[in-house]
Amino acid sequence: AGAVMTYVAKKCGICFRPPSIILIYQEDNKDKTRQRIMPVRNFSEFSDCSLAAEQLKNNPRHKAYLEGVSLRQLKKLYSLLKGHLGGESLAESLEKFQQEETIDPEEDMNKLDDKELAKRKSIMDELFEKNRKKKDDPDFIYDIEVEFPQDEQLESCGWDVESGEEI
Repeated sequence: AGAVMTYVAKKCGICFRPPSIILIYQEDNKDKTRQRIMPVRNFSEFSDCSLAAEQLKNNPRHKAYLEGVSLRQLKKLYSLLKGHLGGESLAESLEKFQQEETIDPEEDMNKLDDKELAKRKSIMDELFEKNRKKKDDPDFIYDIEVEFPQDEQLESCGWDVESGEEI
């Protein structure tokens, strides 16, 4: 059996003409950087970006190369292409994508349907992973203790006051 090649994705971007996803990667531990162009076919301004991203990521020809590229990034590239096909400028497409991918802290997530809720959870998971400190990180500290300043008097809330009433 042959050795399985592993590819390390360095950069992933999009080309509008011709429509294609471009991946800059390295093979195994080689220093040479290579480029892979994956043409985007049968995609229009009405296409589903999530579906297109999943199909590309699971495509047998590209799967090994796209291992290190998140589904979210591929979806973003497809949404930029979709915006371009719909006549939007790159700045407009980026702004639109950013709004869709931002969590509004005031939003009541209890009122969302399952698909929208799953999308919000996915965004939060990705943000958490991006900001999480791992043991291997150079600035990882095991046990952080923080003193919070007590400038003003703490106000009490109804729910944190002990009451003699039985509920």
